[in-house]
Amino acid sequence: MAYIGREPQIGNFQVCDAISTVNNQAAYTMQVGGVNVSPETANHMLVSLNGILQAPTSSYTVSGSTITFASNLVTGDVINFIQILGSVLDLGVPSDSTVSLAKLTATGTKNSTTFLRGDNTFAAPPLGGITEADNWRLTTSFSGDAAPIASNWERGDTDGAGYFGTGMSQSSGVFTFPSTGYWYITYTALFVLASGADSAYQSISLLTTLNNSSYSLASNANCFVNGVASGQTFSTGVTSFMFDVTNTTNCKIRFDTDSANTSTTTIGSTNEDQTSVKFIRLGDT
Repeated sequence: MAYIGREPQIGNFQVCDAISTVNNQAAYTMQVGGVNVSPETANHMLVSLNGILQAPTSSYTVSGSTITFASNLVTGDVINFIQILGSVLDLGVPSDSTVSLAKLTATGTKNSTTFLRGDNTFAAPPLGGITEADNWRLTTSFSGDAAPIASNWERGDTDGAGYFGTGMSQSSGVFTFPSTGYWYITYTALFVLASGADSAYQSISLLTTLNNSSYSLASNANCFVNGVASGQTFSTGVTSFMFDVTNTTNCKIRFDTDSANTSTTTIGSTNEDQTSVKFIRLGDT
């Protein structure tokens, strides 16, 4: 279909930098803004020498960014201009850092793992928001209270257990997060009451700090263990909390137990999860 009015022009139109001739030299390097340029072919150029347009391929040839005239130029010859038309069906490739923000100047790292966001930044896909998941457990049982449970923690490593992402780290019962974000934490504790002991309540507590110093009770749960004259009885306490970790240095978490009866044991095992904590990062803070 024909255009009404002037037909749109396409191509990568560039005028090369001025070139000074060298006596008895035919080959010259073409540059635009001091950067070498390579026309599509000799037919995609307009070349004026001494005020006369030159015939492509017969008056000059092109190889990469080098134009070679059919005869050596001599002192006094003037290359008036070299205009590169680009490909008549190709807008060409803009030079680095020449596209303005309004025309899309993206920041960030462009690679096979990132995508371009609406704010013109490259970022990793959120993968549903879950980039971290980890599971730790108590390996050894103990009696009485613990504030916090400061030892005998391990990451689950049996029965196909695994973790996703960098994973949590732990020191003396204080857990450090590998990245900021909204984290969902579940704390489960299994208790056993010795034979003949009185019935008792057990409390489990999840405490957080926002300054790496003072801890506050964020979530807790109570369970009841019935005492029996003969044989052991068991009970399980579960509590959870969603923690907005805004700073991995200051935002940390620990886990306590409070036994009303010293005959109650918090059960741990290195072979299975009995008393354990689970961490799942839901998304960015």
